[in-house]
Amino acid sequence: MAYLSRDGVRIYYEDHGEGPVVLLSHGYSSASPTWQDQVAAFNDRYRVIVWDMRGHGKSDYPDDQALYSEAHMVADMAALLDECGLESAVIAGLSLGGVASLAFHLAHPERCRALMLFDTGPGFKKEAPRNAWNDRAAKRGDDFDRDGLSALGKGAEKRASWHRDASGLARAARGMLAQEGDHLINSLPDISIPTLVLAGVNDEPFLAATDYMAAKIPNAVKAMIPDAGHSANLDNPEAFNRAVGDFLDGLAA
Repeated sequence: MAYLSRDGVRIYYEDHGEGPVVLLSHGYSSASPTWQDQVAAFNDRYRVIVWDMRGHGKSDYPDDQALYSEAHMVADMAALLDECGLESAVIAGLSLGGVASLAFHLAHPERCRALMLFDTGPGFKKEAPRNAWNDRAAKRGDDFDRDGLSALGKGAEKRASWHRDASGLARAARGMLAQEGDHLINSLPDISIPTLVLAGVNDEPFLAATDYMAAKIPNAVKAMIPDAGHSANLDNPEAFNRAVGDFLDGLAA
C-alpha cells in the first residue's frame, strides 16, 4: 500500500507479487478492492498493480473540476508505472478502467505489452449517442451531489465503505466518465498488441461494444463469462480468472 503524488494530488496504489506486470484499473464509482480475487489468483506468478482513480477510494478528491479528465487518468497511469520503475505492463481495466486503458494505449503504445478490456466500450462515433451518454454522466454527478454515497446504488463493485465521501465521484462523473470525441473508437484498428476483450454474458448494455471491439482490433481474443454481468470479475471470478490466466500465460508462450 502506497501513494504517489502528481501535481499535488495523491494517488493510492498497491503493488503485489513478482513477475510480468499487470496494471488493473477499476470502473467508475468502484475502487481497487474490486480486484482482490485477481490479486490473490495471480500474484504468485505476476506482479499485479491496482490503484484508486482520482476521486475514488483512498486517492485524493481534488476540488477543482478541471483536474478530472481522460488526460488526467492517462497521466496518473503513466506516473504509476514510473513510480514502480516500469517501462511497460499489460494494461487492463473494467468499464471506465477499460476506457482509460484504451486511452493509455493511444497515448503510450510503447508502454503497453498487451491490453485486457473488460465489460467496457470504445465510445461513440456519432454525436447523438455520445451526447446522451454525457447527459447520463452529468446526471450521475448531480445524484452524488444531492444524495451522497447513497447514490451508489446496489452492486458488489459499489461499496460506500471504499470511499470517503461522494464529492470526488460527482466530479469524476462529469470529467472522467463523460466522453469527448471519437478518437478511442477510431484507434481500434491500429492496436497491434495482443488484446483480450471480455464481458459477462448478462452485461447487455456492453455486449454490442464487446463484439465491435473484438471485430475491429486485429487478432483480438474474445471471452464471454457465464453467469456474469457488468462486474464479471466479481460475478464469476473462477471463470474470469481462467480466461485472464489463459490469455496472460499465452503471452509467455
